[in-house]
Amino acid sequence: MSYLYLKALHIIFVVTWFAGLFYIVRLFIYYAEAEQLQQPNKSILQAQYLLMQRRLWYGITWPSAIITSVWGGSLALQYHTIPPWLWVKLGLVVLLYGYHFLCHHIFLKQQKGIVENTSSQLRMWNEVATIFLVGIVFVVVLKDVLSMVWGLLGLVVFTGVLLVAIKIYKRLR
Repeated sequence: MSYLYLKALHIIFVVTWFAGLFYIVRLFIYYAEAEQLQQPNKSILQAQYLLMQRRLWYGITWPSAIITSVWGGSLALQYHTIPPWLWVKLGLVVLLYGYHFLCHHIFLKQQKGIVENTSSQLRMWNEVATIFLVGIVFVVVLKDVLSMVWGLLGLVVFTGVLLVAIKIYKRLR
């Protein structure tokens, strides 16, 4: 398969993986917020959210994460030596898989009816995927190490701004 086809498939599954990561945490938030409702609304909504979580997690998010790695690994094999920017990207991807596994832990807990996080905590958790997305895209697009340093510093600033915006939103809400 040609390099450009592999690259296109890799990007498609990265997009679907991130879509799944963004939406699963929203479903975690909705499930946690339903804890505050009276019956029968609580049980009706939570049952629906659990169903939506299972379909999303096992039907889209996990398969996309796996296929992303397959196509990404195939792309990495195209290089004779791994360039510095790719090492940085791979490091961020390893951390992204850590985030994915932590989401899986929350998923398993909620599937058992256990809510360990507040909706506010989960809202902050939802932004972690955004930070990874911004970091990975900047590394892949910029590729040059000096530009990557500036991009990663920008990512730190972006993260700080995001955290402040979340706190402001929380106060206004």
